Amino acid sequence: MNIVYIHGLDSKLSPEKKTILEKFGTVIAPEVDYYSNANTIESLIEKLRNEDVQVIIGSSMGGFAAYYISTALHKPALLFNPALKNRSVEQLIPSVPFNKPCFKQFVLGNLDDVVNPGDTLGFLSKTFNEFTEFQIHLRPGLTHNIPLDVFQEEVTSFLNNSGFRF
Repeated sequence: MNIVYIHGLDSKLSPEKKTILEKFGTVIAPEVDYYSNANTIESLIEKLRNEDVQVIIGSSMGGFAAYYISTALHKPALLFNPALKNRSVEQLIPSVPFNKPCFKQFVLGNLDDVVNPGDTLGFLSKTFNEFTEFQIHLRPGLTHNIPLDVFQEEVTSFLNNSGFRF
């Protein structure tokens, strides 16, 4: 299985989290410079369109990008504290039709002081339609940073919910 991981702003996929993902498949983790390319999401969609990708995972700004990439490619997505409503760096939102079910699992920390979980829930309620297919995991005590144990638990849960069994 090929797993795409989209990192957040000023971040990278840690070796420890990459090791967790590699237990499930091959990890594709593109280096993303959100500052120099306001059209990052469309660029990633074009790059990944010809890849054999099964799932997409993103965190924070990478969760924002993964939200649209998964919809464009019709692949399930795991989104950790995605910056769906507000971002500190401007990114263009691609014109992606939301006309086919595409499972998304959201992990929101109730103590996140970088991406307000209430804003994320508000965004989701406004974009809800007949094709919406997602689960929301509200994690008490979770901040913006995702500890390894939570990461592993949520990745395993997501892959099982997406139909992959390990």
